[in-house]
Amino acid sequence: MAVRPFAVGIMLGVHQDPRGSVEKCKKVGVNNAQLGVPPDEWLTLEGAREVKRMFDEAGVTITTVFCGFEGERYDDIPTVRRTVGYVPEETREERVRKTLQIAEWAYAMGVKRIAAHFGFIPEDPTDIRYPVCVETMRRICDYLLPKGMTFGLETGQETADTLLRFLRDVGRKNLNINFDPANMILYGTGDPIDALKKVGKFVVSVHCKDGKWPTQPDQLGEEVPLGEGDVGIDRFIATLKRLGYKGPLTIEREVPDPPQTDDMIKAKALLESLVKSTKVKAR
Repeated sequence: MAVRPFAVGIMLGVHQDPRGSVEKCKKVGVNNAQLGVPPDEWLTLEGAREVKRMFDEAGVTITTVFCGFEGERYDDIPTVRRTVGYVPEETREERVRKTLQIAEWAYAMGVKRIAAHFGFIPEDPTDIRYPVCVETMRRICDYLLPKGMTFGLETGQETADTLLRFLRDVGRKNLNINFDPANMILYGTGDPIDALKKVGKFVVSVHCKDGKWPTQPDQLGEEVPLGEGDVGIDRFIATLKRLGYKGPLTIEREVPDPPQTDDMIKAKALLESLVKSTKVKAR
């Protein structure tokens, strides 16, 4: 099912039972979602068919499957550097293998986009790790291309300039961006609206999430309910409109229930109000 531009959806948590995810979509009242990778027992052809059936019956389109990996932790910035994504050498090959498995699973459901945090891409292109990062991303994109699939880089752990350089150096047309404005704040990597303006032509999906800037070195900022942080969600929506963005608005709230579902319901109302407003202008 096609999802209209600016339709509000939700990000469904990693490792949740897909049946619970369907119920969450019903409670929030959305017709589209991004799906975190489910437990391994679901990552089969039969599992893909069953998950697709459940969401189809609920009238919910899965727009993206997000990759997540065992051992990733988000306690603080040094821990993220050490454990997240494809940058850590000791887990890289296993995570690439897992990514390709997730891609096959998504493809079996008819989902043409997977996404992930790549990890802390080196800011310095002469860093010995940088060419390995580029080659790793090329390998994944080249696997996806014959299937007509794309890979979305989740923003936040690198500046907009580093992200642009990485996209250019990887040089694959099926590599794009899932833009999360709150992550730019939580990691202290730059003003999210300025960053969005720089990378906007590569943005095919977004997270609608809010946060406050870090107050201590090496600490992440604080995620807060949408509209209560430093993103400026009205400016974010207006800038997306100005850039000609055509995708959905996917709410992400990284807290358990309660209050996750209630916060998502409130965020949906806020976003729908902002999308309808003719007074919202980029500043």
